[in-house]
Amino acid sequence: MAVHIIIDGYNLIRQSHTLSMLDQVDLQAGRDALVTRLISYKRLKHHDITVVFDGSDPSPLFRTRDRIGGIKIEFSRGSETADTVIKRMVKKERHKALVVTSDLDIVHYAQSCSAATIASPDFGTKLEQAAYMDQKGMDDADADLRGWTPTTKKKGPSRRLSKRKRRNQAKIDKL
Repeated sequence: MAVHIIIDGYNLIRQSHTLSMLDQVDLQAGRDALVTRLISYKRLKHHDITVVFDGSDPSPLFRTRDRIGGIKIEFSRGSETADTVIKRMVKKERHKALVVTSDLDIVHYAQSCSAATIASPDFGTKLEQAAYMDQKGMDDADADLRGWTPTTKKKGPSRRLSKRKRRNQAKIDKL
């Protein structure tokens, strides 16, 4: 099943340490850095990615809808917020959607529509890993060749997660 990653752009930027520093200097620099990292991530994972920004201060370089390096960029219009745009997309995508945000209102709405969610800091870590792998010329298949990694994960019977949590975890594992 294909995963469509829907990102609350400013939420992710402000939750990331490096991106938030760029955002404080220049709003456009923060957006550009995020899009650059998402392009690196897309090269490795090939998921559909849409990043949504509030349209109160759209860049002259971006239209209300744009596509750069396979990343779809959307700005909300007029009195509409990015949260409204994200909710509309989640309602349309449902099971295919994976929403990246730390906004609890969006998280609860996404879960009620059977979409998976991941917190912005957690996805930010995955973006950093993808940027590193892209910089070193590694691809996702190389990660499997590194061999066994030591773990303290116990084996044996455990309590099974609910069906919703298992579906959510399956989508997150694809990241």
